Amino acid sequence: MAIGVSTVACTIVIHAMALSATLNFIRREKKRGREGVSFWGDLAIVARVISFALLAHLMEIALWAVLFMICGEFREFGVAFYHSAVNYTTLGYGDVIMTPSWRLLGPLEAANGALMFGVSTAMIFAVIQWLVQARFVDLRN
Repeated sequence: MAIGVSTVACTIVIHAMALSATLNFIRREKKRGREGVSFWGDLAIVARVISFALLAHLMEIALWAVLFMICGEFREFGVAFYHSAVNYTTLGYGDVIMTPSWRLLGPLEAANGALMFGVSTAMIFAVIQWLVQARFVDLRN
């Protein structure tokens, strides 16, 4: 359990870095006056924010996969990554299972993934809301 909780803490740090990158990017776009100017410009902003979130999720899945390899559950990174992605996304095929001694890491990773997807959703929603608000203010002027 301690190993799993430590991994969750690492995923929180990874996600915090994605949030920080998003905030820096949004500040830069706001300073340049690019928000709410055009549909394609707004789409590019949202796409970049989604890319930050996706990259964070892929890094977190890879971190769990490496942990599974260190624990001796998988020999190949591809299989470990697949298993990790199935757990993290709560898909849960169950075609690749872990030994009873490490099996508790699966639900812990699923809970971690669900929480991190919630953070990403909130981040993306906040950016879209900011863009809509900028567009609304532009329409009123």
